[in-house]
Amino acid sequence: METTQLISIKDIDAKTILGNDDIDADISKDLPLRKWLYSWLLDPNIPGNYQKTVDKWIGMLIVVNLFVMLFEHVPAVFEPRKEWFHFFDLMSVAIFTVEYILRFYLAPEDEEFKARRNARLSYVFSPFALIDFLAVAPFYLQAFIPVDLRVLRFLRLLRMLKLFRIVIPAYYEFVSLNAGRTFRQRVHALMFDSPYGGKMQGIFDAFIGVCVLLSVLAVVMESVQSVSYMLNMEFVILDAVAVGIFTLEYCMRLYSCVEEPGFKHAISGRFKQARSASTVIDFLAILPFFLEVFLHHLLDLRFLRVFRLSRLLKLTRGNDATKILVKVLTREWPVISAAAFIMLLLVVLTASLGYLFEHEAQPDKFENIPTAIYWAVITLASVGYGDISPVTGPGRFMTIVLAFIGIGIFAIPAALLSSAFSDELVKERDALKREIYEMMKDGHIDPEEVNTIRSEALRLHLSVEEINALLLMIQQDLEEKAKFAQLPIQKIAENPEFAVEHYKSLLSQIRQLGMLTDADKFDHLGKTKGRLSSDELALWHQLKG
Repeated sequence: METTQLISIKDIDAKTILGNDDIDADISKDLPLRKWLYSWLLDPNIPGNYQKTVDKWIGMLIVVNLFVMLFEHVPAVFEPRKEWFHFFDLMSVAIFTVEYILRFYLAPEDEEFKARRNARLSYVFSPFALIDFLAVAPFYLQAFIPVDLRVLRFLRLLRMLKLFRIVIPAYYEFVSLNAGRTFRQRVHALMFDSPYGGKMQGIFDAFIGVCVLLSVLAVVMESVQSVSYMLNMEFVILDAVAVGIFTLEYCMRLYSCVEEPGFKHAISGRFKQARSASTVIDFLAILPFFLEVFLHHLLDLRFLRVFRLSRLLKLTRGNDATKILVKVLTREWPVISAAAFIMLLLVVLTASLGYLFEHEAQPDKFENIPTAIYWAVITLASVGYGDISPVTGPGRFMTIVLAFIGIGIFAIPAALLSSAFSDELVKERDALKREIYEMMKDGHIDPEEVNTIRSEALRLHLSVEEINALLLMIQQDLEEKAKFAQLPIQKIAENPEFAVEHYKSLLSQIRQLGMLTDADKFDHLGKTKGRLSSDELALWHQLKG
């Protein structure tokens, strides 16, 4: 039986729990220059160095290069801005060249090449180095060889392959985590949060997020006539590609959702997933495209294109703010509904009075009570557009009173939501602190609990200071228990409070023993020659869980 590796809280600190991003890299200044540079810039095994930052910015530059190359083929965009495009290409080539030279120089320190006879030569012929070279080669060939090499400019697309430096390690980690699992379980690990997703799941979420933002930006810019005229075909292609990606994601989510607890049944589980809020949003994100494609000959459905902006709601899947807001609205709904009812009464009443006082003086503006309702809402909300305003004395007096009342009436729901939202965050943070305390009060914590605490602490923005204070409190409690454990059993039995605490401590030790020992061997020895009775074994299994 594989035992769980436990970590003593004496060997863990807040920065370890919150992840490696806040850890200061422990790199000696006395190292040789080459070793020192590699440790700071490229070594993936040193927490707190700049390796992740370098990969992130290089990745962003590669993606920007892709869009720049696409816009180069739009004459209306490219021709007036040739100098800017050329400057960006120079900057990109310079950065990629520095990266290539740096990796070439530091190759003898890389674990992949250091054991070989000629580390730098081995690096030069490695797949990633060839991609890095071909990504900048067209620029230097055009600069130094007096021939027309524009045909080689397509090689700049190879810069996209540099992203594989980030993706491939995540892929190998994903394959390792999912070894022996079914295809559907692997799809589930990619689509849903689980211990099997690893970095690949984060990359997939980031990819979907980028597609959402690009798709929404395209919808917004498509409404600008001059931009739409220049990039009409590009917008159509981008929308088709985005819909293809979102449709594939939607199908993968429905296919793999049966691996989630509560969605096990093949039909009802998938139907339940399809009815969930996040999946309905996914469906609405692709629906306008298919309706327009299949029903355009029957109805003019171009108005549905604006609903493509609903794709922005897909980003709420990775954000807990919406869930917290729903909790707040549910909890405070009685008060909010009461305030809304008062607002409704006030709006209808003042609109009726405004119509009564102003209709004769301004029949074109206070034409009827629905028009007066618009004026009442604008006045209560203290917006005051000025398109409708009273001219009679009673009407102006009522507007003054209405404006003062509106400041308080409209402020009530806003204040309630703000206060309730803050309270909900405080409650969740306190609940997480209690959960962390329960996990750590036995003095140990396993890696799975570390991951749970880390994700929740980052979600609720627990600071290093708060985690350290909690660790200090737990250590103080453990020290008190250690002093208490030194008392003789007679002294403990004399005080019922001591007896209860001692009993809880013994139960905790038994559970810890159950996690560390080999369960099969323990059961075998317990049954051999009646070392443990059936009741004692049953109690052991019950306490061990």
